[in-house]
Amino acid sequence: MINRKLNWLLPLLFLALSGCEAFVVGGIVTGLGTGIAVSEDRRTSGTFVEDEGIEFTSAQLIREKTGKNVHVNVTSFNRNALLTGEVPSELIKKDIEELIKGVKNVRNVTNGIVITGPTSTLSRYTDMVTTTKVKGRFLDGGRFQINHVKVVTENGTVYLLGLVKRQEAESASEIASSTSGVQRVVKVFEYLD
Repeated sequence: MINRKLNWLLPLLFLALSGCEAFVVGGIVTGLGTGIAVSEDRRTSGTFVEDEGIEFTSAQLIREKTGKNVHVNVTSFNRNALLTGEVPSELIKKDIEELIKGVKNVRNVTNGIVITGPTSTLSRYTDMVTTTKVKGRFLDGGRFQINHVKVVTENGTVYLLGLVKRQEAESASEIASSTSGVQRVVKVFEYLD
């Protein structure tokens, strides 16, 4: 039981000891707490809560509809749902998109699901590290408020979401695309200007 509870700590400890500052900084930044994130978020607190509900409900619906045959993540920002992951067929990809379009409060769906077998645990771990490196570089760059841009990495593709000004979007995209491990950057922003 203790081993299961501490499994998440081993990768963090390994990266911290191996000198991966971005991972440690990113972990600290991510762990600052929801209260701070909400207070500086450009979304209203109601929208923030709706986004959490969209993600939870979507995950449940996908699990009920597909079982364990797919690997799909739903990330919602300002009620815009981003679908990432892998499914075995185009039909399943379209079915999931339609399913999520029907979730309460969803305004728009961006479908980044690819048709292939599920990624490995190592690939998902690498994506987590890549996300953390991008966030760490955002923090180091100091060019915009880092909690205005949400970063999602799936199989080397980095998706950037947020309510941003065009200059912030360009800065985030430039930083992300020049981060090691990033193969492609997809902007899923809503612009304020």
